[in-house]
Amino acid sequence: MRIYPTIFRVLFSGMDPEKAHHFAFNAIRLSEKVGLSSVARMICSPDSSLRRTVMGIDFPSPFGLAAGFDKEGAGIGSLADLGFGHVEVGTITGAAQPGNEQPRLFRLIEDKAVINRMGFNNDGAHAVAPRTRAARMLLNRRFGAHRPVIGINIGKTKVVELEDAVEDYLVSTRELAPHADYLVVNVSSPNTPGLRLLQSVESLRPLLSAVGAEADRVAGRHIPLLVKIAPDLTDEDIADVATLAQELKLDGIIATNTTISRDGLTSDAFKVAEIGAGGLSGAPLKERSLEVLKVLRAKVHASMAIISVGGVTTGEDVIERLQAGADLVQGYTAFLYEGPLWARGINKTLAKAVANGVSLRNQA
Repeated sequence: MRIYPTIFRVLFSGMDPEKAHHFAFNAIRLSEKVGLSSVARMICSPDSSLRRTVMGIDFPSPFGLAAGFDKEGAGIGSLADLGFGHVEVGTITGAAQPGNEQPRLFRLIEDKAVINRMGFNNDGAHAVAPRTRAARMLLNRRFGAHRPVIGINIGKTKVVELEDAVEDYLVSTRELAPHADYLVVNVSSPNTPGLRLLQSVESLRPLLSAVGAEADRVAGRHIPLLVKIAPDLTDEDIADVATLAQELKLDGIIATNTTISRDGLTSDAFKVAEIGAGGLSGAPLKERSLEVLKVLRAKVHASMAIISVGGVTTGEDVIERLQAGADLVQGYTAFLYEGPLWARGINKTLAKAVANGVSLRNQA
């Protein structure tokens, strides 16, 4: 019997969503401080059959936590103990910023969805860098050779003009790349004015070229580089990004970020309209995210990694993405609804599938 839905209904459903997030995240971090997360580590550790190498990196499981939950690298160790094969931190900006005015996070419980307009609230690259460095060393000690992977997602500081965006991304790159297993350039959040304009091939080319070269230089090694795109791009635009990614020899693409669409929701239309602007994530994004994955997989060569995210809730969802061509899969919104044993349940489903002879590879 699953008890977390009851906990959510009693404890969290009536609480302001952002306060609920901080409460839950603080509880996860506290469990690590008092030693309880070591128990979680024992019961949540992915089965060895789920290990895979992507972008030259060994992942203990193909399922990981998307950027947005741990925006500042404050709880990487405690989240890793919950069974995620990787934890993507961020989005981090060159300078610290408070984000948009509250309220800025809204639940659509009927849809198992969330609308957010957080606005990249974070402590800035300089403050986050030592946390990620410490987290890498911690995970090495705890897990050894098969530790969970740390991804770092970087974005544009709000007050920086678009014409200065490249240098702003380079500020974050210099601080964070040495401590990242992989680096993600986020140009697809709808909550930073003008950011999505950077998704055009003309803007992406100089940005990704500069970040990739600088990341390798400051780290003294190759840092796998990915770009995160929106689900609202047309299939033609997605194909253009795929072509550019191959031209620049990127290591991968993350698809997709949140959507500005409100199609297919069952929540009260007046309530949704009252919430206003923001990116929608969760179950309603499932269909479009899967479509984008299939478009990308058909356009890029097999060696380019695709990380699929958007509308992922169950182990069966993860299997579907892997068989559709994803190398890795991420989730976030369902974590809020499913609770701390979510990753464990997904990993158990994946391990059972493998034991029964089900392939977790592209079926095309």
